[in-house]
Amino acid sequence: MAEKTAYRKPKTKIHLFDVMNYIIFVILGLLILIPIWKVVSDSFNAVGVYQFKLWPSKEYFTFDGYRTIFETSKLYRPFINSVVTTIVGALLGLVLSTLGGYVLVQFEMPGRGLLAYFLLITMVFSGGMIPEYLCMRQLGLTDNMWLLVLKHGINVYNLVLMRNFFEGIPASLYEAAKIDGCSPMGIFFKIVLPLSKAALASIGLMFAVTVWNDYSTVKIYITTPEQTNFQYQLRNMIMDGDTPTTSYAVSQNTLYYSGIVMAILPFMALYPFLQKYFVKGVNIGAVKE
Repeated sequence: MAEKTAYRKPKTKIHLFDVMNYIIFVILGLLILIPIWKVVSDSFNAVGVYQFKLWPSKEYFTFDGYRTIFETSKLYRPFINSVVTTIVGALLGLVLSTLGGYVLVQFEMPGRGLLAYFLLITMVFSGGMIPEYLCMRQLGLTDNMWLLVLKHGINVYNLVLMRNFFEGIPASLYEAAKIDGCSPMGIFFKIVLPLSKAALASIGLMFAVTVWNDYSTVKIYITTPEQTNFQYQLRNMIMDGDTPTTSYAVSQNTLYYSGIVMAILPFMALYPFLQKYFVKGVNIGAVKE
């Protein structure tokens, strides 16, 4: 009998291109993380500092900046407004984007190409700020926080991404469902949506971040303090020096940095749960049958 040859694992070659990629991405990651870490570090420092420290010294370490934010009553209503508009805006955006994207993949629908071109034109041309303001005023949406929901409810870019993802679903699935007697809406709910979790998570996160971070819309259209959002009120605290008077011995910078951390904290906590879907959704529509 022939002797059995021992299995040898092939040696992994290390390419210079891969090494350079790792080095570049590590450098880019540090460039992104270091400023964020400085903000977090300074938010725990009772004395405002301008040099970079990995961690505040023990004698100045404090949570008073966050206590001040939590005890500032005028931030309560804007924070609730931001949470409500973000959730409702993201849901409305997903509904319109998924339905619109599904319509655009119905190749036998008359006028589908004309509708697609009409939507794409809106990505290039805009009526301008003044006509938009006049239109919103005629609709009675000025000085109303629901403007944030309706304005961001439809985003043609996200709609096109969703359409591209739907086009990537194998056509054989659509055909098999039609043969089984499934209606177009039945195909949408029973086949398309269950296969679109990555796209829904990615685009839903885009909608949520857009609504949550919107400051300019509130600045232009809303004047009533009860209708403002958290970002607008936070900006007033940071840029206009409109900080609350408290008994805590913290510097102005500490309050600023604590507010910034509070603004980004919801999505920092949400992202780990959506990461696996978000990574898959990066290549939305990139691969088609």
